[in-house]
Amino acid sequence: MKARLKIIKGDITQLKVDAIVNAANPTLLGGGGVDGSIHRAAGSDLLEECKKLGGCTVGHAKITKGYHLPAKYVIHTVGPIWRGGAKGEPQLLCSCYEECLHIALEYGIKTLAFPAISCGIYGYPISQAATIAIKETANFLELHKEIECVEFVCFDDTIYEAYQHALEALYHPYE
Repeated sequence: MKARLKIIKGDITQLKVDAIVNAANPTLLGGGGVDGSIHRAAGSDLLEECKKLGGCTVGHAKITKGYHLPAKYVIHTVGPIWRGGAKGEPQLLCSCYEECLHIALEYGIKTLAFPAISCGIYGYPISQAATIAIKETANFLELHKEIECVEFVCFDDTIYEAYQHALEALYHPYE
Protein backbone atom coordinates (compact mmCIF):
# COMPACT_ATOMS: atom_id res chain seq x y z
CA MET A 1 0.00 0.00 0.00
CA LYS A 2 2.72 2.45 0.98
CA ALA A 3 4.14 2.28 -2.56
CA ARG A 4 0.78 3.49 -3.91
CA LEU A 5 0.79 6.64 -1.74
CA LYS A 6 3.43 9.28 -2.43
CA ILE A 7 4.10 12.68 -0.97
CA ILE A 8 5.97 15.17 -3.10
CA LYS A 9 6.76 18.85 -3.03
CA GLY A 10 6.05 20.66 -6.26
CA ASP A 11 3.66 22.16 -8.74
CA ILE A 12 0.56 20.03 -9.32
CA THR A 13 0.04 21.63 -12.76
CA GLN A 14 3.26 20.03 -14.02
CA LEU A 15 2.51 16.43 -13.08
CA LYS A 16 2.13 13.75 -15.72
CA VAL A 17 -0.69 11.80 -14.08
CA ASP A 18 -4.09 10.76 -15.39
CA ALA A 19 -5.85 13.37 -13.26
CA ILE A 20 -5.11 16.16 -10.84
CA VAL A 21 -7.50 17.37 -8.18
CA ASN A 22 -8.39 21.03 -7.97
CA ALA A 23 -9.17 22.51 -4.55
CA ALA A 24 -11.92 24.62 -6.09
CA ASN A 25 -14.39 27.17 -4.84
CA PRO A 26 -18.13 26.49 -5.24
CA THR A 27 -18.40 28.37 -8.55
CA LEU A 28 -15.65 26.25 -10.19
CA LEU A 29 -14.69 29.39 -12.10
CA GLY A 30 -11.16 29.79 -10.77
CA GLY A 31 -9.78 31.70 -7.85
CA GLY A 32 -6.57 31.97 -5.91
CA GLY A 33 -4.03 29.40 -4.84
CA VAL A 34 -3.97 26.03 -6.56
CA ASP A 35 -7.36 26.74 -8.17
CA GLY A 36 -6.03 29.79 -10.01
CA SER A 37 -2.82 27.99 -10.97
CA ILE A 38 -4.75 25.09 -12.49
CA HIS A 39 -7.05 27.40 -14.45
CA ARG A 40 -4.12 29.42 -15.78
CA ALA A 41 -2.14 26.34 -16.79
CA ALA A 42 -5.12 24.57 -18.40
CA GLY A 43 -6.17 27.60 -20.44
CA SER A 44 -9.51 29.25 -21.13
CA ASP A 45 -11.19 26.05 -22.33
CA LEU A 46 -11.23 24.82 -18.73
CA LEU A 47 -13.16 27.89 -17.62
CA GLU A 48 -15.64 27.42 -20.47
CA GLU A 49 -16.28 23.79 -19.48
CA CYS A 50 -16.57 24.73 -15.80
CA LYS A 51 -19.21 27.36 -16.63
CA LYS A 52 -21.42 24.54 -17.95
CA LEU A 53 -21.17 22.50 -14.72
CA GLY A 54 -23.29 24.82 -12.58
CA GLY A 55 -20.87 24.94 -9.67
CA CYS A 56 -20.25 22.34 -6.99
CA THR A 57 -21.24 22.03 -3.34
CA VAL A 58 -18.86 21.52 -0.44
CA GLY A 59 -17.76 17.91 -0.07
CA HIS A 60 -18.61 17.00 -3.66
CA ALA A 61 -16.63 16.78 -6.88
CA LYS A 62 -16.96 17.15 -10.65
CA ILE A 63 -14.63 16.26 -13.52
CA THR A 64 -13.44 18.14 -16.60
CA LYS A 65 -10.82 17.65 -19.26
CA GLY A 66 -7.28 18.81 -18.49
CA TYR A 67 -6.82 20.82 -21.70
CA HIS A 68 -3.26 22.26 -21.70
CA LEU A 69 -2.22 20.41 -18.55
CA PRO A 70 -0.12 17.23 -18.73
CA ALA A 71 -3.01 15.52 -16.88
CA LYS A 72 -5.91 14.28 -19.00
CA TYR A 73 -8.50 15.26 -16.38
CA VAL A 74 -9.09 17.73 -13.57
CA ILE A 75 -11.33 16.62 -10.72
CA HIS A 76 -12.68 19.69 -8.96
CA THR A 77 -13.68 19.38 -5.32
CA VAL A 78 -14.85 22.01 -2.87
CA GLY A 79 -13.37 21.61 0.58
CA PRO A 80 -14.87 23.00 3.77
CA ILE A 81 -13.91 26.32 5.30
CA TRP A 82 -12.53 25.70 8.79
CA ARG A 83 -14.90 27.03 11.45
CA GLY A 84 -13.46 25.28 14.50
CA GLY A 85 -14.27 21.68 13.58
CA ALA A 86 -17.78 21.40 15.02
CA LYS A 87 -19.62 22.35 11.80
CA GLY A 88 -19.03 19.04 10.01
CA GLU A 89 -15.68 20.04 8.53
CA PRO A 90 -13.99 16.62 9.03
CA GLN A 91 -16.88 14.75 7.39
CA LEU A 92 -16.97 17.20 4.50
CA LEU A 93 -13.23 16.91 3.93
CA CYS A 94 -13.49 13.09 4.01
CA SER A 95 -16.24 13.36 1.43
CA CYS A 96 -13.99 15.41 -0.88
CA TYR A 97 -11.47 12.57 -1.02
CA GLU A 98 -14.09 9.85 -1.37
CA GLU A 99 -15.90 11.66 -4.18
CA CYS A 100 -12.67 12.32 -6.10
CA LEU A 101 -11.57 8.70 -5.75
CA HIS A 102 -14.97 7.39 -6.88
CA ILE A 103 -14.79 9.64 -9.95
CA ALA A 104 -11.29 8.31 -10.62
CA LEU A 105 -12.66 4.76 -10.62
CA GLU A 106 -15.55 5.72 -12.87
CA TYR A 107 -13.20 7.27 -15.46
CA GLY A 108 -10.54 4.55 -15.31
CA ILE A 109 -7.99 6.90 -13.79
CA LYS A 110 -4.95 4.98 -12.56
CA THR A 111 -2.77 7.85 -11.32
CA LEU A 112 -4.08 10.82 -9.39
CA ALA A 113 -2.60 13.84 -7.59
CA PHE A 114 -4.21 15.78 -4.75
CA PRO A 115 -3.29 19.20 -3.38
CA ALA A 116 -3.75 19.96 0.33
CA ILE A 117 -7.52 20.52 0.12
CA SER A 118 -8.82 23.33 2.38
CA CYS A 119 -5.33 24.10 3.81
CA GLY A 120 -4.88 27.44 2.07
CA ILE A 121 -7.30 30.32 2.41
CA TYR A 122 -9.98 27.94 3.82
CA GLY A 123 -7.83 27.64 6.97
CA TYR A 124 -8.12 23.93 7.76
CA PRO A 125 -5.43 22.92 10.29
CA ILE A 126 -2.75 21.26 8.20
CA SER A 127 -2.00 18.30 10.46
CA GLN A 128 -5.68 17.40 10.75
CA ALA A 129 -6.27 17.77 7.02
CA ALA A 130 -3.21 15.66 6.19
CA THR A 131 -4.37 12.88 8.53
CA ILE A 132 -7.81 12.84 6.90
CA ALA A 133 -6.32 12.87 3.40
CA ILE A 134 -3.93 9.99 4.08
CA LYS A 135 -6.41 7.82 6.00
CA GLU A 136 -9.31 8.27 3.57
CA THR A 137 -7.12 7.61 0.56
CA ALA A 138 -5.37 4.59 2.10
CA ASN A 139 -8.71 3.06 3.12
CA PHE A 140 -10.10 3.59 -0.37
CA LEU A 141 -7.03 2.12 -2.07
CA GLU A 142 -7.24 -0.99 0.14
CA LEU A 143 -10.61 -1.71 -1.43
CA HIS A 144 -9.84 -0.53 -4.97
CA LYS A 145 -6.68 -1.91 -6.54
CA GLU A 146 -7.55 -0.26 -9.87
CA ILE A 147 -5.97 3.01 -8.77
CA GLU A 148 -2.23 2.46 -9.00
CA CYS A 149 -0.82 5.59 -7.40
CA VAL A 150 -2.03 8.66 -5.52
CA GLU A 151 0.36 11.55 -5.01
CA PHE A 152 -0.15 14.29 -2.45
CA VAL A 153 1.44 17.44 -3.83
CA CYS A 154 2.62 19.88 -1.19
CA PHE A 155 3.50 23.47 -2.02
CA ASP A 156 5.70 24.17 1.00
CA ASP A 157 7.80 22.46 3.68
CA THR A 158 5.19 22.79 6.43
CA ILE A 159 2.55 20.96 4.43
CA TYR A 160 5.06 18.40 3.16
CA GLU A 161 6.15 17.59 6.72
CA ALA A 162 2.53 17.28 7.91
CA TYR A 163 1.73 14.81 5.12
CA GLN A 164 4.93 12.83 5.79
CA HIS A 165 4.01 12.64 9.48
CA ALA A 166 0.45 11.52 8.66
CA LEU A 167 1.75 8.80 6.34
CA GLU A 168 4.24 7.54 8.94
CA ALA A 169 1.53 7.58 11.63
CA LEU A 170 -0.65 5.40 9.40
CA TYR A 171 2.03 2.70 9.20
CA HIS A 172 3.61 3.20 12.62
CA PRO A 173 0.76 4.49 14.83
CA TYR A 174 2.51 4.01 18.19
CA GLU A 175 5.85 5.65 17.50
